[in-house]
Amino acid sequence: MKKKVAANVKRSTAKPQKTQPVRKPSAMSAKKMPPPQQKPAPREDPVFAQAVQNYEAGIKAMQEHKFEKAKGLLEKIVASGPRELADRARLYLNSCNQQLRETSSSFKTHEEHFDFAVSLMNAGQYEQARGHMEKIMKQSPQADFAYYGMAIVECLAGQVESSLKNLSEAIRLNPQNRFQARNDSDFQNMADDPRFTELLYPEPTDPPPSGSDFKRR
Repeated sequence: MKKKVAANVKRSTAKPQKTQPVRKPSAMSAKKMPPPQQKPAPREDPVFAQAVQNYEAGIKAMQEHKFEKAKGLLEKIVASGPRELADRARLYLNSCNQQLRETSSSFKTHEEHFDFAVSLMNAGQYEQARGHMEKIMKQSPQADFAYYGMAIVECLAGQVESSLKNLSEAIRLNPQNRFQARNDSDFQNMADDPRFTELLYPEPTDPPPSGSDFKRR
């Protein structure tokens, strides 16, 4: 008998299985570590904090052209503030002093200077107005209007004692100031003060007011 020829074995058409790539250890999700604990913030130095506050207030005052106020704040920092602030404050202080010199030297007369001080007072800048009134009084001790203006500034600022002293001196230098003060609404804060009433409405037998009656202590 003839041997049967073995049938050709068909090749398998199945695709070979792909092997999954091995994940590297670095690609595997690492175990989450707790966040590092933050060190407690050091306690803020109150002296440094106050110096920063004065510095910021001084710069703001300069921007608002309140140079007298800015000068006082900056001088505190230069005198006793931290060095890193004192150096910067000194630069601003020099600029502030220059502005004050230019302002004080730009007035042709004491009356013109007085009008500028009154404008500051009307704007509520009592500290600056006080500084200019003081300059007029030093330069011209007989300027009764400067003492009168200072009396108004102090009254509006709530400084009754100082207001009475300056008003008394203004009346001594010029008695007409007594009649002006009677109708001046700027003195309404002292309307109920008997000392103010006695100053404006003295008894006929009372001596004229003198500066010694309200001499600064």
